[in-house]
Amino acid sequence: MDGKLRAQDNIFVERLWRIVKYENVYLQAYHRPKTLRSRLKDHFKFYN
Repeated sequence: MDGKLRAQDNIFVERLWRIVKYENVYLQAYHRPKTLRSRLKDHFKFYN
């Protein structure tokens, strides 16, 4: 994300957060921020 090709950077970020929301956040309906953070870490670790 160096400032060049900002439109493509934005597409990448929007797609990433769409995947995270639909595959993890919306399916789980977390009630505690601590649980959400730990599960998001697991999600990113799995997909990286």
